[in-house]
Amino acid sequence: MIDARHRNKALLVAGCFFMEMLDGTIVTTAAPQMARSLHVDSAAIGLVITSFLITLAALIPLSGWLAQRWGVRPVFLGAIAVFTLASLGCAISTTLPALIAMRVLQGLGGAMMVPVGRLIVLTGTAKSDLMRLMAYIVWPGLMAPVVAPLVGGFLTTYAGWPWLFLINLPLGLVAFGIAWRIVDATPAEPPTPLDRLGLVLTCAGLGTLTYAAHLFSDTDISWLPATATLLASLGLLAAAARHLLRSEAPLVNLRVLRIPTLRASVTGGSLFWLVVGAGPFLLPLLFQTVFGWSAVKSGAVVLFIFVGNIGIKPATTPLLNRFGFRPVLVVSTLAMAATTAATGLIGAGTPVVLIAALALLSGMARSTALTAFSTVAFSDVAPPEMRDANSISATSYQVAAGLAIGVSTVALRAGGPLGHLLPGSPDAGTAYTVAFALLALVSLGVTAVVLRMHPDAGADVRRKPAPVPADRTGRGRDGRGQDGQPVALGVALRPEPNGCAPERT
Repeated sequence: MIDARHRNKALLVAGCFFMEMLDGTIVTTAAPQMARSLHVDSAAIGLVITSFLITLAALIPLSGWLAQRWGVRPVFLGAIAVFTLASLGCAISTTLPALIAMRVLQGLGGAMMVPVGRLIVLTGTAKSDLMRLMAYIVWPGLMAPVVAPLVGGFLTTYAGWPWLFLINLPLGLVAFGIAWRIVDATPAEPPTPLDRLGLVLTCAGLGTLTYAAHLFSDTDISWLPATATLLASLGLLAAAARHLLRSEAPLVNLRVLRIPTLRASVTGGSLFWLVVGAGPFLLPLLFQTVFGWSAVKSGAVVLFIFVGNIGIKPATTPLLNRFGFRPVLVVSTLAMAATTAATGLIGAGTPVVLIAALALLSGMARSTALTAFSTVAFSDVAPPEMRDANSISATSYQVAAGLAIGVSTVALRAGGPLGHLLPGSPDAGTAYTVAFALLALVSLGVTAVVLRMHPDAGADVRRKPAPVPADRTGRGRDGRGQDGQPVALGVALRPEPNGCAPERT
């Protein structure tokens, strides 16, 4: 059983995760108003989003070393404080450079806050409790991108864009107070020397990759600089991986990826995050620019993704316990592929009820799969390797979430020329049809990764069904003995006193 203190830690980290994910997406709705207030072009506001995501992705690998050096409690408390104060700084900024500087500081706090918080939850957690605790942490990250357009639109319309950041102040103060009470002080471990070269290569590679995604998602894309930035990031990341695998004391020990369940989670989960992040971005565009819906109607329908996320949550753990990780992941990733492809086929005349049903099913599939990926990642990780496994998992998921909009934009742009290859005359919705089809193929790629998992993957974290009570013949009501093996009729369980096999009756 999960004690209340440990459950509260997981809920605390879930709240921090929600704040972080919300801040990564909510600014988009206020871009025009922010541009007018700061006297800059609307396109420049993209840097407000990108600076946060770059800092977040680049500095997550450092969080594990800082937690080892200073202890998880001071780093976690400091991260919440930095994130909250930086949010205040964002709200009172009067120039674009000042706002970007505060967003970088906010990203610094976020890069330490959630990964170190997850490490607090994972440390000392029994394998049998891991699934339920990870379920608490995952769903706020799914909720934030869905509710961000509604929350952002409401605050921008009725209060002004600074309130996009001011809402973090009460949340941050509450989180800091709770963390002060329930997060225990643990002695800092003897620190390993900081891998400075690994830090530079890793942070530069991740930051450049996130910036490349920003360039590809820009309205007036310049393909040469965007492609050059992408290639440079891949080169830096390749050099970082080569160094980390050869170093005796790497910033992050990539050797833990030899664990099959962790490797499958990092690979499949990252690809799945790309598809997950695409829906809340592409659907409002489709509804408003092609169907001509209002922002309120569009946001209300997209909200059904969140309803699916929450609705399936009570059943996620029982499903994983009953059927196992691989079967549940196969079904949920296939369901995600099917709903994504079907979304590309809807039109302005499609009944709203059907569109909402697709969003609902999509939300159920993404919630189930991400809970499974996040849990199975640590199912076979030994305690000494948990810090590195957590850093790798958090970094890969955050980078994928940051790349989602860029990948969606590229898929949408590819939909134009590819749409001419489809039967019939292309219209305004054809590009979206192709974009959703390409994302559905990505989800099918995740299914292929899952099928390579062992059938018993994650067995250590599943709660096994209680043994069926045996009757006088030694058979349970399911015809099996207490060891789960079939018991032949007429064979008594009680051994003979001389130790011989039981006699037949």
